Amino acid sequence: MAAHGVKTLIYSSTCATYGEPEKMPITEETPQLPINPYGKAKKMAEDIILDFHKNSDMAVMILRYFNVIGSDPEGRLGEAPRPELREHGRISGACFDAARGIIPGLKVRGTDYKTPDGTCIRDYIDVTDLVDAHVKALEKAKPGHVGIYNVGTGRGRSVKEFVEACKKATGMVIKVDFLPRRPGDYAEVYSNPSKIKNELNWTAQHTNLAMSLQVAWRWQKAHPDGYGAALSGASDGASPLVMPQ
Repeated sequence: MAAHGVKTLIYSSTCATYGEPEKMPITEETPQLPINPYGKAKKMAEDIILDFHKNSDMAVMILRYFNVIGSDPEGRLGEAPRPELREHGRISGACFDAARGIIPGLKVRGTDYKTPDGTCIRDYIDVTDLVDAHVKALEKAKPGHVGIYNVGTGRGRSVKEFVEACKKATGMVIKVDFLPRRPGDYAEVYSNPSKIKNELNWTAQHTNLAMSLQVAWRWQKAHPDGYGAALSGASDGASPLVMPQ
């Protein structure tokens, strides 16, 4: 990027770089101690960017996403995974696959976490808000400056809560199987988004979980074959297993 004159970098990072902190909510000062390969890879990329920046005037913004849900409200974009990736996608995609009968039911991994209902707790951020965070980051990016921000709602929801919201949004009966936990999943992760609010004037606006899922479900029903047979090998997004990210 430097060789081609790129002056601004907005990097998509993740809350998984924090691992499983002792204190909630997570701030940008929370130690980064990832416990799974995804979080470790993102942490390595952040480190590379920060090391490079020591001798560069590139404007850098690092956005640590929490769990992304939803679709474009205008119906242009939604989750449409390549077939080989369905098994590794988002919880929302898994719920929709179950609701559409693509899979026989939903597999929830882990019911013995130290949370109120035993399932993982995550901070679900609507993709529309995430897009807005990118726009705000781009507007505020300054040469020679690094900004690091959590992008979340500041509220945690359990997997069971999410599944109930998905049932409500789809109006479908969804069979749920509870399985042993998956290694590398964190019990509880949610953000403190005060820094991005104070510095970028960004706050999540789409915080009604059921409503975000209704928008995404509308896209799923309108696009039963994703982006069409011709593009089926190049689409992106959903899943048959609930795997908190």
